[in-house]
Parts: sequence; structure tokens; C-alpha cells
Amino acid sequence: MISISRKTLVASTLALAMAATASVATAQTQWEKDHPRRDQVNDRLGNQNQRIDNKVAAGDMSKGEAKKLHKEDHQIRQEERDMAAQNGGHITKQEQKTLNQQENKVSTQIKNH
Repeated sequence: MISISRKTLVASTLALAMAATASVATAQTQWEKDHPRRDQVNDRLGNQNQRIDNKVAAGDMSKGEAKKLHKEDHQIRQEERDMAAQNGGHITKQEQKTLNQQENKVSTQIKNH
């Protein structure tokens, strides 16, 4: 019988879990591969929505202010979809830059609450 300390077992389990998480996090869907600019914009919008929700949960932002910021993010997401619809499902580098500038403004509003 092999003798493994509890500490070694916990460390090994943690290392395996971290490796599995890293491989899942780096795996890309076909959509992400085909639409990297849209993926970046949408990932950022998702992150900002989570930041807004976290601020509300922590009591650092009112539900009314959160609703306003969620609406701004929704408008950016709709603009991204509209841009893509005009270009075969893709957005240009300039369109991505424009959307990111809009997201920067919302991000600053989130940060300042």
C-alpha cells in the first residue's frame, strides 16, 4: 500500500483542479475563433455587468444606478450586433475600438461608485 500524507494529497488535488480550470479557460469555441473582436467586446460587457451586480450586492451602488448602467451596456451590445449585421457577422478593428471607448465610459462610471 502506498502511503501519501494528507498534505500531499490536498496539494495534488489542488494542482489537478487548477490545471483542469486553466485548460477549460483557454479552450475557445468555434465562434470565439471566428469572431475574436466580437468575443472581446462581449466578454468585456459580461465582465462589466458582473462588476455592476457585485457593487449592488456590496451595497456600493443603488439598484437604480445599476439599471442605468445595465441599460448603457445593453445599448453597446445592441450596437455591436448591428455593426456585425452590416459586415457579414464581423466587426472591424475601428468598430471594436469605438465600442471599447464606449465601454471605457461605463467602466469609469462603475469604478466611481
